[in-house]
Amino acid sequence: MTTTSTSKPSAPRRTPRVPERTGRELAAPVPGLASALVWGAGQLINRQAGKAAFFFAFFAGLVGWEIASGNYYAGMDFTPRSNGGFFIRGLWGLFTLGTQPREMTITGLTEGDNSIVLMANGLIALLTLALLAIVWGWSVRDAVRYRTALNTGARPEASRAYFRRLWEGAFAYIVLSPGMVLLVFMAVLPVLFGILVAFTDYNRDNLPPKHLVSWVGFENFATIFAVPSWTATFVGILGWTVVWAVLATVTTYAAGMLQAVLLASPRVRFPRVWRSVFLLPWAVPAIVSALVFRSMFNGQFGPVSQWLVDLGLTDERIYWFTDPSHPNLARAVALLVNLWLGFPFFMALVGGVLANIPDSYYEAARIDGAGPLQRFRYITLPIVQRTVMPLLVLSFVHNFNNFGVIYFLTEGGPDNVDYRFAGSTDLLVTWLFKLTLDNRLYNIGAVMSLVIFLIVGAISVLNLNRTRAIREL
Repeated sequence: MTTTSTSKPSAPRRTPRVPERTGRELAAPVPGLASALVWGAGQLINRQAGKAAFFFAFFAGLVGWEIASGNYYAGMDFTPRSNGGFFIRGLWGLFTLGTQPREMTITGLTEGDNSIVLMANGLIALLTLALLAIVWGWSVRDAVRYRTALNTGARPEASRAYFRRLWEGAFAYIVLSPGMVLLVFMAVLPVLFGILVAFTDYNRDNLPPKHLVSWVGFENFATIFAVPSWTATFVGILGWTVVWAVLATVTTYAAGMLQAVLLASPRVRFPRVWRSVFLLPWAVPAIVSALVFRSMFNGQFGPVSQWLVDLGLTDERIYWFTDPSHPNLARAVALLVNLWLGFPFFMALVGGVLANIPDSYYEAARIDGAGPLQRFRYITLPIVQRTVMPLLVLSFVHNFNNFGVIYFLTEGGPDNVDYRFAGSTDLLVTWLFKLTLDNRLYNIGAVMSLVIFLIVGAISVLNLNRTRAIREL
């Protein structure tokens, strides 16, 4: 018996689809290079007139602003100082800080350079160019990507469809961008200005426009950390600042929690009345309270010293803020006043947390035989700390830079002969204030502000990263 095998004919092999060539293919870097030279030129090559006009508007604004604010038609003798526009002159001033101080001549004062104005204008020009560089990079990237897509067979996209897709996909970023631009000039600019001043010789002996400010590198940092008198002042004030920040935070938190726990007790009648009374110190402006306490503790006319003498507790009046032999008196009063001003905040905060703790927790603890202290230690305190810890870190940062209480209460006193331009109760921030506004040592003050920023920033980041409430966000 013979069998005949039949096999199905094999299907024809399909070849991959090759995009149709139109003869208009162009290397992708060509439109990108065109947009790098003239913003929007690459989009025009890609036949997207709307996008080309959008990017070219930024380019025209940049060039037009520079030409309109400059003096480019004064001849062949071009200098950035005399002929440059806002951007050229701004960058020149930022790097040189000026070349001609004001001088007295027969006709009067000459028009010289103000180094600080040049620095500020240079920073504005630099930040503006940085923002425009984002648009420039966007233009180049878009031209290259769109041309690459066309070369691989993608369908052309009209400019209107692109902007509609951009609006729908990046709506949040578009709405947030004006605020981001404002943040750059309102927050980043002052910070950068302060950092740059720390590297100059801008002080009372070298004030513009009569004198020019120069870049001095790390000379100011060497003054703080190498000159013994400055180092002793910095180390002493830094130590007191840390002690102050810790004690001010701990005391206000402990007092606020104590008040909140007492007001949460069912044995306390009229808790709302008591809570309203204890919130009054927080409602009164801190400056007003500090000035009132300053009058009360005045060593010569204050009633507190007089009461102590009348009661026979002291033989003579106590000069709380001006006795250099007893600086801890002023420090203790400052901590007491800060406690008065700060505990209502934590009382209200902890009170809100206590109100949200389920009663079943405490009921189960009572059934197990836990006493009041045990319930506080194992239930109340852990729950409150988990919620309040980020705010404790922020409170520490606030107290580290608590300018108002120290300055308006003690003015940094009493005087300390071992310190330069500072008293025994001065914090780093009040010392910075005295260095800049009272003594016009702007370069040293800028160094101190940078040091404060680094210390506070490092402590804040370290503690917040270790906080469980932040890690769970």
